[in-house]
Amino acid sequence: MPPIHSALARAQSFCENIDIRLPILQAPTAGACPPSLAIAVANAGGLGGCGALVMQPEAIRNWASETRAGTRGGFQINLWIPDPAPQRDAAAEDAVRAFLSRWGPDVPRDAGDSRPPDFAAQCEAMLAVRPVVISSVMGLYPPAFVERMKALGIKWFATVTTVAEARLAENAGADAIVAQGMEAGGHRGSFDAAKAEAEMVGLFALLPAVVDAVSVPVLAAGGIADARGVAAALLLGASAAVIGTGFLRCPEAKLSKAWADAIGHSQPEQTMLTRAFSGRAGRSIATAYVRAASAADAPRPAPYPVQRGLTQAMRQAGTKNDDIDRMQAWAGQSGRLAQALPAGEVVRRLWEGAQSLLR
Repeated sequence: MPPIHSALARAQSFCENIDIRLPILQAPTAGACPPSLAIAVANAGGLGGCGALVMQPEAIRNWASETRAGTRGGFQINLWIPDPAPQRDAAAEDAVRAFLSRWGPDVPRDAGDSRPPDFAAQCEAMLAVRPVVISSVMGLYPPAFVERMKALGIKWFATVTTVAEARLAENAGADAIVAQGMEAGGHRGSFDAAKAEAEMVGLFALLPAVVDAVSVPVLAAGGIADARGVAAALLLGASAAVIGTGFLRCPEAKLSKAWADAIGHSQPEQTMLTRAFSGRAGRSIATAYVRAASAADAPRPAPYPVQRGLTQAMRQAGTKNDDIDRMQAWAGQSGRLAQALPAGEVVRRLWEGAQSLLR
């Protein structure tokens, strides 16, 4: 274990490298990252974040413009590396549609045809707005894009879930590695979608192993929602902490009341890994829908992004009606530690508390 003073020095060096004051990063949670949250985190000294998975290029540009209007601080923008085209099975999709009819509006047969925005166009939009950091999840950016990113002075932070992925990311030119433990809420960043459940590693095992395997800074993500978690991550070799669920109860996150309240009441064992929302494995509050979808007699979810399209109507109805059992209620295993306070205050408490513990 590194000496306490070296943990703080490592964090300070990382902050200086990306021009932030505190080693606290907002996780780029797609669908729950309005400019207001990134502005609050950045103004408090951390790094704001945008998960651009479902955003069209114009929306990416607008998000960056609105965020810059509210802060001089930096932010990252994150994209998924696209999966291969899914194998479609009409009969299996009909079974999912029938199951979903018990939870929301009837699902049209063509609902599974929906596709994410054009990845290349999204990448161009990110380069155009020139964030401090572009981050990746579910794989690695193509070498040509990495070269263009770095020519503009943009850092690349690559999310990984295993030591093997971390080595691949470093070799591909990542400037920092985000080690995502299995505790994290939302989608697991596994490079191979089929291995997401089989290769689940907790953060406190993954983090020091990744630190020992690579020479670039490593950031800790997953289950960190209070000062104790930040301090522990730094002691295990991280250069900063990435906070996702820990910010979602802040008013700037603009979550529905049902989702925010459920996060605050969830114990670690009251979350589940599920493919029932998107077809990709992600950690959610164990709602009635998630539990039913995991039952032995439930149909197997369709692959991503087909399942995402099939569940869209249910998810939208759940959000509209503030119905936790029908909404996509992602949450990490430390949700109960998330505080319903302004995001700037959460950042301050995280870092002041961590420094007290480390000193």
